[in-house]
Amino acid sequence: GLVIDGRTLEHVLHDSLQDIFLELTEKCRAVVCCQATPLQKSVLVRLVRNKLKAMTLAVGDGANDVSMIQVADTGVGISGQEGMQAVMASDFAVSQFRHLRKLLLVHGHWCYTRLTNMVLYFFYKNVAYVNLLFWYQFFCGFSGTSMTDYWILILFNLLFTSVPPIIYGVLDKDVPAEILMQLPQLYMMSQ
Repeated sequence: GLVIDGRTLEHVLHDSLQDIFLELTEKCRAVVCCQATPLQKSVLVRLVRNKLKAMTLAVGDGANDVSMIQVADTGVGISGQEGMQAVMASDFAVSQFRHLRKLLLVHGHWCYTRLTNMVLYFFYKNVAYVNLLFWYQFFCGFSGTSMTDYWILILFNLLFTSVPPIIYGVLDKDVPAEILMQLPQLYMMSQ
């Protein structure tokens, strides 16, 4: 692990030492930055995101974490005694730090699996419709006539674009929440 304070971080974030610092952090399992200014937090998140091409998650509980939360790909605000500034600037909000584990392991896993299956579903839906149009052109002699009225096309897209994602999002849970909490390695499998 690596523990670095704000004063040292100020020197490390200069252009000449950034690559060496990132090389060191890649070899660590945990990096803790303590007593850092809000600007240092946001610069560090931006550095990791841009140089390492990594997806970043920022977790904060106060106004001093707002810039870090806004720079990260995903921000989580924790409502607490320091106010609601972090919650207002974040993508997700939780009431306590202990809920962060469930947000990541359970809802993150479910989100990954739902998104991948929905991308495949939308691809299949569009291929099916275009395939219908293709074969209809042989039937009508490539005259360019419309196979369906506009209201049928609108109804098709409305029905097959809105209803399945809602049903799938509510009902689909490939692994129960209790098992996802007990086996955190399942999160990596969903990626």
